Amino acid sequence: MTRIRFRRSAADRAALSARRPGLPCTEGHRSYRGRVDLARARLYYVTDDVRPERLEAALSGGIDIVQLRLKGASDDEIVAAARAFRAACDRHHALFILNDRPDLVEACRADGVHVGQADASPASGRSSVGPGRIVGRSTHSREQIEAAAGEPVDYIAVGPVFQTPTKPGRLPVGRELVRFAARALELPWFAIGGIDERTAEDVVAAGAERLAVVRAIRDAPDPAAAARALRALLP
Repeated sequence: MTRIRFRRSAADRAALSARRPGLPCTEGHRSYRGRVDLARARLYYVTDDVRPERLEAALSGGIDIVQLRLKGASDDEIVAAARAFRAACDRHHALFILNDRPDLVEACRADGVHVGQADASPASGRSSVGPGRIVGRSTHSREQIEAAAGEPVDYIAVGPVFQTPTKPGRLPVGRELVRFAARALELPWFAIGGIDERTAEDVVAAGAERLAVVRAIRDAPDPAAAARALRALLP
């Protein structure tokens, strides 16, 4: 099988190689450094506006990326919530991604945006956030995974692997799509959907090296312990 390669422009590759992890960034986000961090990321936490102490706890457990997902919130509510998320991610050297609102990425000082299949297109998202920020894409089928190879994205999410109430009406894709992604993809990708400490081992065994979770950390009595337990299962 031919592995799917993400195509970068020559200018994009040159700018990426010119920045190294740890260099200061004055633009208010991580710019190309974010993509270097993304390559190392393993655990991705998607959540709504949780209490600050629970967000801090989750990050202390080894979260690499946090996505703020506030469906139906006003622009002002999203920007206000993002302040605490940006500050917490900075303290823990984590990436901060905004869900579905490329137009608010600058105001939120986010490292990038995540778009679903029913949201803005990756091309539109890239146009809004520019070449120096991250664009992620949700995929639910082989065809969508293959299409991601031609889209200006930095990572994709594959799922939902299992049934999950966070995506009502969405049928689970199962571990077979995880196996396909493991065989086909070279760009970073995260398995997502119904994954928790009980199911994560099977998803990793199917080929996932990165996991994205919602309830497994958000609803855990101890978010730090939940994050550490998931992190321990990853290669």
